[in-house]
Amino acid sequence: MRTSGVIVILGLVFMGMTSSSVHGDVADSHWPTWRGPNSDGVAVQGNPPVTWSETENVKWKVALAGSGDSTPVIWGDRIFVTTAVALGDEPPPPERRTRGHATPKPAVPYKFNLICLNRLTGEVIWERTVREEVPHEGHHPSSSLASYSAITDGEHVWVSFGSRGLHCYDLDGNHVWSTDLIVLRTRNSFGEGSSPALAGDAIVVVADHEGDSKIFAFNKNTGKLLWETDRDEHTSWATPLPVQVGDTLQVITSATSLIRSYDVKTGELIWQCSGQTLNAIPSPVVGFGNVYCTSGYRGAALQAIKLGRTGDLSGSDAIAWEVNKDTPYVSSPLLYDDRIYVTRGLGGDISCYQASTGKPLFERQKLEGIRQIYSSPVGAGGRVYIAGRHGTTKVIEHADSFNILATNVLDDGFDASPVVIGDEIYLKGETHLYCISEQ
Repeated sequence: MRTSGVIVILGLVFMGMTSSSVHGDVADSHWPTWRGPNSDGVAVQGNPPVTWSETENVKWKVALAGSGDSTPVIWGDRIFVTTAVALGDEPPPPERRTRGHATPKPAVPYKFNLICLNRLTGEVIWERTVREEVPHEGHHPSSSLASYSAITDGEHVWVSFGSRGLHCYDLDGNHVWSTDLIVLRTRNSFGEGSSPALAGDAIVVVADHEGDSKIFAFNKNTGKLLWETDRDEHTSWATPLPVQVGDTLQVITSATSLIRSYDVKTGELIWQCSGQTLNAIPSPVVGFGNVYCTSGYRGAALQAIKLGRTGDLSGSDAIAWEVNKDTPYVSSPLLYDDRIYVTRGLGGDISCYQASTGKPLFERQKLEGIRQIYSSPVGAGGRVYIAGRHGTTKVIEHADSFNILATNVLDDGFDASPVVIGDEIYLKGETHLYCISEQ
């Protein structure tokens, strides 16, 4: 989301309301945030392969040191990824794909790194350690210490490591500024992961935890604090969504107690709405004059909330439609044309609704071969790509009926979401980053 270092408020317009998105060839050739150029998971001009394997359509595959669940972001020929690298031997962690309590507090320092790779070859262009320290708490066995995705506008790249601060570099790896945030005490020490958002000239950061939760806005060029607002929330992980509503640039946050929208200029609350479940993780998407928020732990919720309102919208006619079954725990929704796709819980099922009306198109269809999903689906070329935690990626038809086009298996497992640029798809696994392209 960057043109000359400035976010452009364009994209899909409905009733004068848009996501903070990019335009034209920028949207076609870059993936500046973890959910893509329009923050909805869609590569409008993308047309990646339908099939691949370890021996088919792998342009390159590179190993990355350390661990990290963040989704790569891309600008031109540069890919940006975050990792956390232990400086010493830690006890073997619990198996990542099993349920369980948090890992122990680390006993050794970690390097918190931002890596820039060549998109054409996978070679590392530069690597910067933004902070080196012993983390103050562990994380869920299925997570990591580097779950935040970076953002970029083509001139700068910003990366949050939460308790390890917010940092800005130029695309050549020169440090521009850093600022401390607050030390987060997450629920059950399950870890951190709400990525920052670029909204106009502001970098917006949500810091919800088991202490005094806040939302911050910093000047993107200098790191100066523009405002901070207290939040009555426990730990949440959803990334905030900038949205242009009429003349006002807002930022929408989804969390357990309330969905809230703030004025990006002032930090003042514009509206709020209840209805989400515990442990809100999925990030919102916007379209058709609505913002769509979903969650799925100890309950189920998918709400289409009309934009342009003020005050407390809970239980009001501002809720255009809602669904209370089969919604995702971790995975964010995909809004692709007039269809919104959601997975169910952590399992390998998917449903699709008409975004403008809420009409079910298909529900709880099984994605055979996928046991768990943490990544979020992406749309490109009239297809939907869903990557599972054990290495299987399903490709289904972007249509009103459920139709599996391909089942693709790689040796790695995927928590990060797929990224699409043109005819290539990038998959960040536990140990490797893949570029998939027809050879």
